[in-house]
Amino acid sequence: MSDTDTNKESTHAGVRLEFELPFSQLPERLDKVLAQLLPEHSRSRLQGWIEAGHVQVNGQAARVRQQVFPRDHIQVWQQVSDESKAFSPENIDLDILVQSPDWIVLNKPAGLVTHPGAGNWQGTLLNGLLYHYPELARVPRAGIVHRLDKETSGILVVARHDKAQTHLVRQLQARTMRREYGALAHGVVARSGVVDQAIGRDRRVPVRMSVNQPVAAKPAVTYYDIIRHGTLGTDGAATEMICRLETGRTHQIRVHMAAIGHPLLGDTLYGGKVFEDCQRQMLHARTLGFVDYQTNQLLEFHAPWPADYENLRQKIQWIS
Repeated sequence: MSDTDTNKESTHAGVRLEFELPFSQLPERLDKVLAQLLPEHSRSRLQGWIEAGHVQVNGQAARVRQQVFPRDHIQVWQQVSDESKAFSPENIDLDILVQSPDWIVLNKPAGLVTHPGAGNWQGTLLNGLLYHYPELARVPRAGIVHRLDKETSGILVVARHDKAQTHLVRQLQARTMRREYGALAHGVVARSGVVDQAIGRDRRVPVRMSVNQPVAAKPAVTYYDIIRHGTLGTDGAATEMICRLETGRTHQIRVHMAAIGHPLLGDTLYGGKVFEDCQRQMLHARTLGFVDYQTNQLLEFHAPWPADYENLRQKIQWIS
C-alpha cells in the first residue's frame, strides 16, 4: 500500500481521510483494507464508522463486507472516540457543600458516575468538575481523591491543586481520613461489629467483588454500628447502621454486608431486593473528615440524606 495517498482536512463529521488504492491492490473486504490503512484504530471501531455512514467508496456510502479494488477511492470521516471525550468539560449540576482555595466538598447524587471508564466516558462527575472548575484540568484525575459507586450517594472531597491532592491522598493511605456511611440492610443485624475480610474480583462474575476465594484480594476492614431495627411489612426485617471504612476497596461495604448475610436493601448485585422506593443500594456517604491543607485542623462535613433514602427510612416500622 505504498502508493496510498492520504489527505486530511476538517469537516463537520470529523477529520476526513482520503485514500486511493494502488494498482497492486488485490480485491478485498473494505473493513480489512481499512484495518491495514488505519492500524491505530480497532477493526470493530472501523466497522462502526462504516455502518454509521462515515465511509464512502468512490463517492457512495460503503458497506462493511463490500469488496474494494485497485484505484478505488476511499473517504473516511474519522470520528472522535468516546475515550478521548473522557476529560472534556460538561455542564453538569454539582451540589457543592463547601469549598476553599485548596479543596471542594460536594454531595454526589445516586446515578452519577464519579470518574470516566468503560461504558461511561461522558456525563461523569469529573466532566462536571472540569466545566465548573477549569483549573482542575492541571490536576491529576481533575482533583478527585476518592470515589463512590455510581448508585451510592454522598460526600466527596476534590483537591484544587497538586499539593492539596497529595495531602489528602496521604490521609487516605494512612487511614486517617474519616468516612462514614449510612446503610439500610436486610434482616436483623444482631450487634455492632467489624468485618475484616480481604476483597477481590469474583472469579465467576467479573462485575462483582467477593470475599470467597477472590482474584487479587486486598485487605479490607469495615466497622459497623447498629442504629435500630425495624420491619418492611412483607419485605421482612431491616437494620439501619452506620458503617466506617478503614480501607477503601471497590464495593467494600456492599460486599462485607452481604458476606455476613445482610445485603443492603436494593443491592441486587449482592443479593438485596428491589421494591417500591428502593431502586438502588441504600448506601449514603454521610460524613467526611480530614485535616486541612492550610491550617492543619481537623475538619468534618456531612451530606444530608437523599430523598429516596429518607423516604424509605420513614416507611420502615422501627422497633428498637
